[in-house]
Amino acid sequence: MQVIEMFNKLKGLPGGTMLFTRAVCLKAPYFSSIHPLIEEVKPAYVRVKLRKRRSVENHLKTVHAIAMCNMAELAGGLMTDVSVPKGSRWIPSGMTVKYLKKAKTDLIAVADGSHIDWSQEGEIIVPVMLSDTNNDIVFSAEITMNVKKGKV
Repeated sequence: MQVIEMFNKLKGLPGGTMLFTRAVCLKAPYFSSIHPLIEEVKPAYVRVKLRKRRSVENHLKTVHAIAMCNMAELAGGLMTDVSVPKGSRWIPSGMTVKYLKKAKTDLIAVADGSHIDWSQEGEIIVPVMLSDTNNDIVFSAEITMNVKKGKV
């Protein structure tokens, strides 16, 4: 089953987005370390939520920088996966991040690739923005995805 089809099938069920998120975290286990919730998946767009909890905090009681990087990679990678042409493969090859403000609340990561030409091959820069519950952007990432055509 395709990723978007699975998401759309599960999101209408009670706890469906949680089940979908667990399935993604089984495929890529490290993402489970931040306890994410994938809220929306469609071509060129993914939204992920992170609850601020002790396990993702640093010594300042804000969301840890690497937890935010993990969240950005989850959103950007999932968005890339559902956006590249069928039969393409991809892998992140770099990430540039900016910490813009202390992350003191729950966070939302949005990977918006609506401006990207997904038919191209090579390096594609995927932007991801993390905002807090006040809609202030606290973190931004540009993830370089190396996209190749062909079977995985």
